[in-house]
Amino acid sequence: MSQQMQQSQQRLSEITTMGVGGLADRFIVARTRDEILEAVQEADAAGTPLLIVGGGSNLVIADEGYRGTVLQIATRGISVGDSTVAEDTTGTGTVPVTIEAGHPWDEAVAWTVEHELGGLEALSGIPGAAGATPVQNVGAYGADVSNTLLSIEAWDRHEGRLVTMQASELDLTYRNSVLKRATQNGSPRWVVLAVTFGLKRGEALPVAYDQLARALNVELGTRVSLADVREAVLGLRRSKGMVLEAGDPDTNSCGSFFMNPIVEESRTSALPADAPRYPAGKDGYVKLSAAWLIDHAGYHKGFGMKGQPGEEIAGGRASLSSKHTLAVTNQGGASCADIVAVARAVRAGVKDAWGIELHHEPLLIGTSLDV
Repeated sequence: MSQQMQQSQQRLSEITTMGVGGLADRFIVARTRDEILEAVQEADAAGTPLLIVGGGSNLVIADEGYRGTVLQIATRGISVGDSTVAEDTTGTGTVPVTIEAGHPWDEAVAWTVEHELGGLEALSGIPGAAGATPVQNVGAYGADVSNTLLSIEAWDRHEGRLVTMQASELDLTYRNSVLKRATQNGSPRWVVLAVTFGLKRGEALPVAYDQLARALNVELGTRVSLADVREAVLGLRRSKGMVLEAGDPDTNSCGSFFMNPIVEESRTSALPADAPRYPAGKDGYVKLSAAWLIDHAGYHKGFGMKGQPGEEIAGGRASLSSKHTLAVTNQGGASCADIVAVARAVRAGVKDAWGIELHHEPLLIGTSLDV
């Protein structure tokens, strides 16, 4: 393995959007598929713990660091079937677009919008790398990766072979998948090498989220230009501190820290009638708004900041965003312990207020919200 690929004693806080994490014993950057396979196979042959990182936007890593190999996938590239952007090569009305796993996700979305390929535009502004999107079934503003994903290419570490998995094999549900369930402490069974989406030429998905429809001044279900959807989504995300921007500590986060809970309808009887409720996709269950539960449990925007309630938890170093109650943020100098302390306080407060336990969205490596 080349010296260019690897280094020791990399501080993981420098490669995560949350900005926390201690030293890795060994740190490798893989810029080709062959380099990914070499690093994975070498770690597995040696029995070394392996943590896979893309953009580092969905990780909270312990202050003690990682005792093993951290592999950052930095492959880049976008290809369109075997022909030109203008052609439908599937016979199904969609154009297959393949994105290398390490390609920055928002750059890929911008590319599809520029080339008039619709389906990903509502997922604009999400940090991280393309390969992570099916793992979490990333979604926002009424769109999910599962809407357009066709397949993934991956290395199966259990079977020691390259595989192509169709979207139907991945059991893509709300912020979950077979890929995520087969990942233990950041170490996956399937190492994603590339993702392929089926996109519509020149056609955006119908607007499916009320807040986005209001921003666009259209009715739900309306189709508008790809560029207009992207611009509106980026504006909404910026207003919530959900687009990485230097100088704004509210953006030092993993985005939404807590998932919207899906619970049995019978468990919502304690909630007021105006508490938001959404279809959960299965009978007898309802999806609730984590942001509403947090705010109405008394944990408002800015909780934990200097001069605000909760400052004593982490000394103002970690807090809820001043723009969005779902984001736990590093306001400057926070440790992993600080981030976890704020998240624990919020989770416990929601449980006390509503009897509902929130579940975290980012991967917690070497740490836990459980005391």
